[in-house]
Amino acid sequence: MAKQAAKAAKKAPAKKAAAALVLSERQQKWFASVQAGLERDTGKTLDQWVKLAKTCPEATPRKRADWLREKYGLGVNRAAQILSAAFPDGPDWDQPDALLDQLWKEKEGRAIYEAVAKLVRKEFPEAVIGPRKTFVSFSRKIQFAAIIPAKGAKAELGLPLPLGESKRFAPMKNRPWAEKHSALLVLSSPKDVDAEVKRLLKLAWAKGA
Repeated sequence: MAKQAAKAAKKAPAKKAAAALVLSERQQKWFASVQAGLERDTGKTLDQWVKLAKTCPEATPRKRADWLREKYGLGVNRAAQILSAAFPDGPDWDQPDALLDQLWKEKEGRAIYEAVAKLVRKEFPEAVIGPRKTFVSFSRKIQFAAIIPAKGAKAELGLPLPLGESKRFAPMKNRPWAEKHSALLVLSSPKDVDAEVKRLLKLAWAKGA
């Protein structure tokens, strides 16, 4: 037990440093509360649950979740949290470069993302750029924009602004970002990341305070 605690203690500073780079303060607090809640409600840390999950004889996510429910009484959300840590599907949130490489496989789309990220870093030095498995978030205290690859080597930028704010806006479709963005901006090349995009990002940044 002491050896396991020491190992977890060594990982903690690295995880915390990585979190500061890709998660907003609010997001960091949420993740910390989820882990604390797991230990408080079950009497086991996430690392301890991961070790148990790896003893599961099942091979599919659904059967593993059923096993955790039947054997330990865990609900769907708790099981998903544990299984995600025990059996990661590709790079995790604290591997931003690997996530970007996995998400932006087309060089044209990656170039659009880099143009947006460059603009965000320049205009909003305090912004947190957080690559995820399915999109990249741009956060202040909360997420103020998000970008996702689109068909045809394009990119879609989601913003929490009214559709009437720009002629280039399209209505929001079903997208993976958690926060509610009401407008979608399709970017076809890095040249599309222009003064209008800068103006819109400034408006969105003000909403993310």
